[in-house]
Amino acid sequence: MKENFYGIIMAGGVGSRFWPMSRQFFPKQFIDVLNCGKTLIQITYERLSRFLNPKQIFIVTNAEYVHLVKEQLPFFPDANILSEPFGRNTAPCIAYGCFKIQKLNPNAAVLVCPADHLITDEVLFQNIVLEAFSVVLQKPIIMTIGIHPTRPDTGYGYIQFEEDNAQTPYYKVKSFTEKPSYEIAEIFLSSGEYLWNSGIFIASVQHFIQEFQTYLPDIHEIFFNIQKYLFTDQETEYINDAYQKCPNISIDYGIMEKTERVYVFPASFGWSDLGTWASLYEHIPHDEHLNALQGNVISYNSHHNMICSKEENKILVVEGLENYIVVDTSDVLLICRKNQEQFIKEIVNQLKKDKNYEKFI
Repeated sequence: MKENFYGIIMAGGVGSRFWPMSRQFFPKQFIDVLNCGKTLIQITYERLSRFLNPKQIFIVTNAEYVHLVKEQLPFFPDANILSEPFGRNTAPCIAYGCFKIQKLNPNAAVLVCPADHLITDEVLFQNIVLEAFSVVLQKPIIMTIGIHPTRPDTGYGYIQFEEDNAQTPYYKVKSFTEKPSYEIAEIFLSSGEYLWNSGIFIASVQHFIQEFQTYLPDIHEIFFNIQKYLFTDQETEYINDAYQKCPNISIDYGIMEKTERVYVFPASFGWSDLGTWASLYEHIPHDEHLNALQGNVISYNSHHNMICSKEENKILVVEGLENYIVVDTSDVLLICRKNQEQFIKEIVNQLKKDKNYEKFI
């Protein structure tokens, strides 16, 4: 059975909410943000390779980052690195991976997951994925993993599920909600009917492709027409052309919010998408004043801060700060209130519009 289990690691994102550590030329999935000696993509690959054949794991990334994948996973086969000429969000990324895997094994089931997430209970994660594999090989459904929420977080999407009388550990999805307001997130949390959307999906490759045909027929047609060139010397040429035609759309908006065949497996395995500095704060050791400090940092009379300095020849000294994010790099110093970090992505978007600041993105 395990010969039919495959993995797709999505590693093409920029991670702009993690700026200024995450940059266009070196995004967060290639950074050791946890100070553990391994980057996020290395941790993700190791997690999957514990229960999947490493030869059946594929990494989809931007052409700009292929060299980073090779540097950080030097043993990973070049043929399993799928290079996107530019980002088109998660739907084309998943379609590319599925059409490749289908050509190898039409009986495959595929796990799709981001490269930059943290999972602390990897044994439970593995058991849930293996159970989901067995389900999707028997039923034409997409299984997503929902995380039991622990706080009214406005940075995550939410999944509402329908409890039924079926004796299964998974439930039919009722609705998806993207990043709600704090007040709405509080209602979701207290209702007990909502889970965080982990962005992790499991389905048979055949069913995934059928869902593309139904809900994203333009993307399906683009990849269907070039599938004969996959695994040939002409693949790059035709993929580059395909991405020129692909719409920029997420799998959530394109398929998950529309299909009637999506189910959710509720779980609690120490998950975080590490999408923001505040989320990283939750997973970094704290000092006696609940500051999460990385690098050469000295703090006085400061509490509940996330402070990061990667400059070996500099000491960062702070006094009197509370609930702040401070990130010091060689060319950017960010100081931001923790409860206002949603503006970091807006700041990056503003800087992109000014050519004088392009080198800082």
